[in-house]
Amino acid sequence: MLIPFPFAFLTGGWGFGVAGALLRSRDLTTVWRHLVPTGVAAGLAAAVPGILDYAERVPPDSSAKSRAATHGLLNSTALLLFTAGWIVARRSRRGPALPLVLQGLGTAALSLGGWMGGTLVFRNQIGVDHRYANKGKWTEDTREHAGGYALLAAARGLGVNQMKLVHAGDKRIAVGRTEDGYAAFDDRCTHRGGPLSDGVLICGTVQCPWHGSQFDVKTGEVKCGPAEKPIAAYEVGGEEKRPISDGARRRHVPSRP
Repeated sequence: MLIPFPFAFLTGGWGFGVAGALLRSRDLTTVWRHLVPTGVAAGLAAAVPGILDYAERVPPDSSAKSRAATHGLLNSTALLLFTAGWIVARRSRRGPALPLVLQGLGTAALSLGGWMGGTLVFRNQIGVDHRYANKGKWTEDTREHAGGYALLAAARGLGVNQMKLVHAGDKRIAVGRTEDGYAAFDDRCTHRGGPLSDGVLICGTVQCPWHGSQFDVKTGEVKCGPAEKPIAAYEVGGEEKRPISDGARRRHVPSRP
């Protein structure tokens, strides 16, 4: 967890700068001048896992994706404001007023970005390991297409009530194993785009980890809101087709041997 370092260095440095200006303390001002560039460097280091999470971990077409983009924009703005204030302080002889104003705005942006980051962690559960009993280790697989036998091959090795995420072409498909066999369905919850493969699978029902919507993994129909629209379900291997309810929709992708 690298996030506390830039936050502490940057906001602490700005605090020392304000105190140094008010008290006319050279020592406090010196601490300010050293803490800010250290915080910027720490912020750049902390941005690397954040970028990786945005690209790989945050589900596409979801509320978390737009929230994560805003979070990254606020943090980037904060780093630019702190850097600009540090440069102005080094080159200007008119006192620390302008640099401290710039870095005060940076502190506000950093605080708002931190709040949104907390929302991503606690509401969208990005980066949180919340495995239930026997869920197994998080795994992903890649297949060229969403054919039934390709999905069946991806599901091999799963235990009952375990799931994995499969990237099949341009689709994100969750495959799981129930007491009645294998199932495959869209990974995206129809409510806010939550990743169903990261949710809970019990007794043929998958629950979204974000807001608790529940779907039948065989038919895709909604069993519990707040979601109102069903998810798409897929045939797995050569399994016999099962009847589906009128409220659910089902995609059949021709199987390839």
